[in-house]
Amino acid sequence: MAATPLRIYHNPRCSKSRETLELLRQRGLEPQVIEYLKEPPDERTLDQLLRQLGLEPRELMRQKEDRYAELGLDQSTHTRRELIRLMVENPILIERPIVVCGGQARLSRPPERVLEIL
Repeated sequence: MAATPLRIYHNPRCSKSRETLELLRQRGLEPQVIEYLKEPPDERTLDQLLRQLGLEPRELMRQKEDRYAELGLDQSTHTRRELIRLMVENPILIERPIVVCGGQARLSRPPERVLEIL
Protein backbone atom coordinates (compact mmCIF):
# COMPACT_ATOMS: atom_id res chain seq x y z
CA MET A 1 0.00 0.00 0.00
CA ALA A 2 1.37 3.41 -1.00
CA ALA A 3 1.96 6.02 1.65
CA THR A 4 -0.51 8.88 1.82
CA PRO A 5 1.00 11.90 0.05
CA LEU A 6 1.81 14.71 2.45
CA ARG A 7 2.28 18.23 1.09
CA ILE A 8 2.91 21.60 2.68
CA TYR A 9 2.37 24.88 0.89
CA HIS A 10 5.24 26.68 2.54
CA ASN A 11 6.85 30.08 2.80
CA PRO A 12 10.29 29.72 4.41
CA ARG A 13 10.14 33.36 5.59
CA CYS A 14 6.99 32.68 7.66
CA SER A 15 7.55 31.54 11.25
CA LYS A 16 4.25 29.58 11.38
CA SER A 17 5.17 27.80 8.18
CA ARG A 18 8.63 26.91 9.50
CA GLU A 19 7.13 25.73 12.81
CA THR A 20 4.61 23.52 11.00
CA LEU A 21 7.32 21.96 8.83
CA GLU A 22 9.45 21.31 11.91
CA LEU A 23 6.46 19.75 13.71
CA LEU A 24 5.96 17.34 10.81
CA ARG A 25 9.65 16.44 10.73
CA GLN A 26 9.71 15.87 14.50
CA ARG A 27 7.09 13.20 13.88
CA GLY A 28 9.30 11.51 11.30
CA LEU A 29 7.34 12.86 8.33
CA GLU A 30 8.95 14.42 5.29
CA PRO A 31 6.32 16.26 3.26
CA GLN A 32 6.57 17.44 -0.30
CA VAL A 33 7.46 21.10 0.24
CA ILE A 34 5.82 23.47 -2.21
CA GLU A 35 7.15 27.01 -1.97
CA TYR A 36 3.92 28.50 -3.26
CA LEU A 37 5.41 31.96 -3.87
CA LYS A 38 7.78 30.36 -6.41
CA GLU A 39 5.33 27.68 -7.63
CA PRO A 40 1.80 28.98 -7.10
CA PRO A 41 -1.04 26.48 -7.34
CA ASP A 42 -3.15 26.73 -10.47
CA GLU A 43 -6.83 27.69 -10.28
CA ARG A 44 -8.05 24.09 -10.20
CA THR A 45 -5.62 23.14 -7.41
CA LEU A 46 -6.47 26.22 -5.36
CA ASP A 47 -10.19 25.55 -5.78
CA GLN A 48 -9.64 21.97 -4.56
CA LEU A 49 -7.60 23.21 -1.58
CA LEU A 50 -10.36 25.64 -0.64
CA ARG A 51 -12.92 22.83 -0.74
CA GLN A 52 -10.70 20.57 1.38
CA LEU A 53 -10.25 23.41 3.87
CA GLY A 54 -13.96 24.23 3.89
CA LEU A 55 -13.15 27.88 3.19
CA GLU A 56 -14.19 30.52 0.70
CA PRO A 57 -11.40 32.38 -1.14
CA ARG A 58 -11.57 35.51 0.96
CA GLU A 59 -11.16 33.40 4.13
CA LEU A 60 -7.81 32.14 2.80
CA MET A 61 -6.57 35.59 1.82
CA ARG A 62 -4.02 37.56 3.79
CA GLN A 63 -6.20 40.63 4.17
CA LYS A 64 -3.47 42.68 5.87
CA GLU A 65 -1.11 42.11 2.94
CA ASP A 66 -0.34 45.33 1.01
CA ARG A 67 -1.28 43.63 -2.26
CA TYR A 68 -4.82 43.03 -0.92
CA ALA A 69 -5.34 46.78 -0.53
CA GLU A 70 -3.54 47.59 -3.79
CA LEU A 71 -6.01 45.39 -5.67
CA GLY A 72 -8.93 47.03 -3.86
CA LEU A 73 -10.09 43.66 -2.57
CA ASP A 74 -11.46 45.17 0.63
CA GLN A 75 -14.05 46.98 -1.49
CA SER A 76 -14.57 44.30 -4.13
CA THR A 77 -17.54 42.25 -5.21
CA HIS A 78 -15.48 39.69 -7.13
CA THR A 79 -16.91 36.24 -7.74
CA ARG A 80 -15.39 33.13 -6.18
CA ARG A 81 -13.71 32.27 -9.49
CA GLU A 82 -12.28 35.80 -9.85
CA LEU A 83 -10.89 35.73 -6.30
CA ILE A 84 -9.23 32.37 -6.98
CA ARG A 85 -7.68 33.76 -10.17
CA LEU A 86 -6.36 36.78 -8.26
CA MET A 87 -4.80 34.50 -5.65
CA VAL A 88 -3.09 32.45 -8.37
CA GLU A 89 -1.79 35.64 -10.00
CA ASN A 90 -0.77 37.10 -6.61
CA PRO A 91 0.25 34.13 -4.43
CA ILE A 92 1.40 36.52 -1.67
CA LEU A 93 -2.34 36.78 -0.89
CA ILE A 94 -2.58 33.10 0.09
CA GLU A 95 -2.50 32.43 3.83
CA ARG A 96 -0.02 29.79 4.93
CA PRO A 97 0.94 27.16 5.69
CA ILE A 98 -1.52 24.75 4.15
CA VAL A 99 -0.90 21.05 4.80
CA VAL A 100 -2.59 18.36 2.72
CA CYS A 101 -2.75 14.71 3.76
CA GLY A 102 -5.03 11.94 2.57
CA GLY A 103 -7.57 14.15 0.84
CA GLN A 104 -7.81 16.52 3.79
CA ALA A 105 -6.23 19.91 4.30
CA ARG A 106 -5.62 22.26 7.20
CA LEU A 107 -4.49 25.83 7.46
CA SER A 108 -1.89 25.29 10.17
CA ARG A 109 -2.47 28.40 12.23
CA PRO A 110 -1.53 27.52 14.90
CA PRO A 111 0.91 24.85 13.65
CA GLU A 112 -0.67 22.14 15.86
CA ARG A 113 -3.79 22.19 13.66
CA VAL A 114 -1.89 19.95 11.25
CA LEU A 115 -2.17 17.12 13.79
CA GLU A 116 -5.92 16.91 13.07
CA ILE A 117 -5.26 15.29 9.67
CA LEU A 118 -2.24 13.08 10.37
